[in-house]
Amino acid sequence: MELVIIAASIMIGLGALGTGIGFALLGGKLLESTARQPELGPNLQTKTFLMAGLLDAVPMIGVGIAMYLIFVVAPGMGA
Repeated sequence: MELVIIAASIMIGLGALGTGIGFALLGGKLLESTARQPELGPNLQTKTFLMAGLLDAVPMIGVGIAMYLIFVVAPGMGA
């Protein structure tokens, strides 16, 4: 049962790591694209915010699954 807690921790940790890398790449590409063509800045920013929302949804699903594992699959392990 302790493996369930470790699995949930790994899910949350890797989700956070992947999101951090994704946001870094997304922001870097936005700055690079806006520097190349400043007139497309507002259009690119809108698309970047849309992609950031989708990028942020993936680890939230992982957190939900991890909470399910912790509280439903292995109840009483934390106490």
